[in-house]
Amino acid sequence: MHYLITGGCGFIGSHLAEALLAEGHEITIIDDLSTGRIANVQHLERDPRMHLLIGSVTDAELVHEAVKRVDRVFHLASAVGVKLIMERPVETIDTIVSGAQMVLSQANRYRKPVLLTSTSEVYGKSTSVPFDEDGDRLEGPTTKHRWAYACAKALDEFMAMAYWKSANLPVVVTRLFNTVGPRQTGQYGMVIPRFVQRAVAGDPIEVFGDGSQSRCFCHVRDVVRGLIGLMHCEQAYGQVVNLGSTEEIRIIDLAHRIVELADSQSPVRCVPYASVFGDGFEDMQRRVPSIAKAERLIGWRPEISLKETLQELITAYRDA
Repeated sequence: MHYLITGGCGFIGSHLAEALLAEGHEITIIDDLSTGRIANVQHLERDPRMHLLIGSVTDAELVHEAVKRVDRVFHLASAVGVKLIMERPVETIDTIVSGAQMVLSQANRYRKPVLLTSTSEVYGKSTSVPFDEDGDRLEGPTTKHRWAYACAKALDEFMAMAYWKSANLPVVVTRLFNTVGPRQTGQYGMVIPRFVQRAVAGDPIEVFGDGSQSRCFCHVRDVVRGLIGLMHCEQAYGQVVNLGSTEEIRIIDLAHRIVELADSQSPVRCVPYASVFGDGFEDMQRRVPSIAKAERLIGWRPEISLKETLQELITAYRDA
């Protein structure tokens, strides 16, 4: 098959591109390189089945021509990271909503199946852990930019479901929970690459807040396997599906585990959210997925443990 990957030069997109080429498929990537990097796909450029288009998913002509030529569409292009969201809220909202609208409308025009990646952020401040795809969402006020990303991605989901219901467009939405692995950068606030880089260098590790907030980290190879499986599962069309690990860890404990695995002398210290993101920042205390639906639909469960993931990243940073 021939697949379109929007955001294919990004962290997850580049791993998806690699996996699809390994399976013998052809791919076209659209990326404006705002957060993605050419270096992420440089090792794939000699493959004649890989086509790279530099441009935005809000460019109607570019998206139209790309969608017309492919069989299926993975829509991953999006603003990433809490830090970017807080610093550039207008650009964040516009990229997310306008990009999804453009991709979905062109996919509908040519009747091409779409997988749209969303985020666990849409659950907001809900305390109904583990998060179920059909559970209620609880988001903060519109005066706090923290929630702009969650609301924009939720609107993408509503749009995707509207195309499924009104036009019968084959579409599946995946909510990703803290995906990690090689090529991820800490530039936009991603916690594990930031902690690992500091631990390897022996620098102090800063934990935001008191560190009691917990997350579940899933290796990108497991996530890519889930994305490909759901794209080809007709029973998943019209569904929202969580993809993430259920191995929960407090952020303060994560920092200490990385220090231990890296045999580092880095001190761990807590810093107030306000000193990083400004006044009024809100965070989620826990973010744990229910993955029963993914398991039921495609037999998917994560296979790579957090310890294996951390050891791989520590080795990669040391060898860089």
